[in-house]
Amino acid sequence: MESTYFRRGFGLKAEIKGSLAADYSSAVVETMRARGNTLVVGPLTFRLAQEFGFCYGVDRAVEYAYETRTKFPDRRLFLVGEIIHNPHVNEKLRAMGVTFLVQGASGEFDFAEVTDEDVVIMPAFGVTMQDLRRLQAIGCIVVDTTCGSVLNVWKRVKHYARDGFTAVIHGKHYHEETRATASQVTAYPDGKYLVVFDMTEAKLVTRFIEEGGDAEALSRHFAGKYAEGFDFERDLLRAGIANQTTMLSGESLAIAAEFRRAYAARFGDAALDEHFRSFDTICSATQERQDAVRELLRDPLDLMLVVGGFNSSNTCALAALAQDMGVRAIHLEDSDGIDPAAGTIRHQPVRTKRQETLADWLGAARLIGITAGASTPNNKIGETVVKVAVTAGLEAELAAAVAT
Repeated sequence: MESTYFRRGFGLKAEIKGSLAADYSSAVVETMRARGNTLVVGPLTFRLAQEFGFCYGVDRAVEYAYETRTKFPDRRLFLVGEIIHNPHVNEKLRAMGVTFLVQGASGEFDFAEVTDEDVVIMPAFGVTMQDLRRLQAIGCIVVDTTCGSVLNVWKRVKHYARDGFTAVIHGKHYHEETRATASQVTAYPDGKYLVVFDMTEAKLVTRFIEEGGDAEALSRHFAGKYAEGFDFERDLLRAGIANQTTMLSGESLAIAAEFRRAYAARFGDAALDEHFRSFDTICSATQERQDAVRELLRDPLDLMLVVGGFNSSNTCALAALAQDMGVRAIHLEDSDGIDPAAGTIRHQPVRTKRQETLADWLGAARLIGITAGASTPNNKIGETVVKVAVTAGLEAELAAAVAT
């Protein structure tokens, strides 16, 4: 009987190695790495964070998608949403004949086209338990690229539900990863979850834990962010903290500390373990990229460029971190956002979901930091360096710097 679920690859790395290198490698980035993550181009000095770009989980997901196309050359391939939050990578997959499945108004993915003869790839964020069950019912081949760090959070959330603790998830309730994580509580009939976006929302909940209050008002505020049948008075008696792996680590830890304080205040330190649990579930790659930005900004910079998808949570977190540390930070999706002739850059202002175009954005900047989200391939980083150099009229100097 043919296996219909794959999670460990197909052993085809050698076959896809050339395609991956052609699609995502960068001579500019390799040059910077060889020179201590620094590149001097005329009067400009580029400093690249020590940890940047593709993480292990993203590498694995992209490789697995390429392997899947190679393994099943004659089958229809579908992808549940986006493999990762990077438009360049997703466009490469479309060019390989992968059809992207989209969510309907209800939030469920439309699997109407999928048959038992097809192959469906699950993204690095994972899918909800409900969507996985639907795919299994169809009988199609399922290729699971869910990141191991995400799976660790799922395990923790299921343990909370098993033991009667509500999973309080620091994350974005609409994000694919958080939706998938929240769904894990349905492994148990009485499993419950609540999603908090930031410390402001966390304090709304902790105030209620300590003092009580208007549960109906709280229910309205968090509409769409908690499990069906959630009761704020009953289901907040015991809670365990988890998080979307790509959130700012400092904020996640602060939110966990705030909940710990609230439960200790209400129930006392002696009874704390009966009412509160917490484990840091920020993934190591997210932490490493945030730490690398902090390290990079120990020395003065004129400008910090953060490259990656506008809908990439970990990229947005890097831009917010840089700005909060006092440097001018620009989050651009990729080098296409830079127009050297016009001297403009299209970017997403930190902590917004809108795009704007800046004029004369480079100005007198001479020390330029660069980092990239975990879903950004090296070629997009290298292309950004090239466009900055072109904007400054330093094409010849760049070519010389990379050649020597």
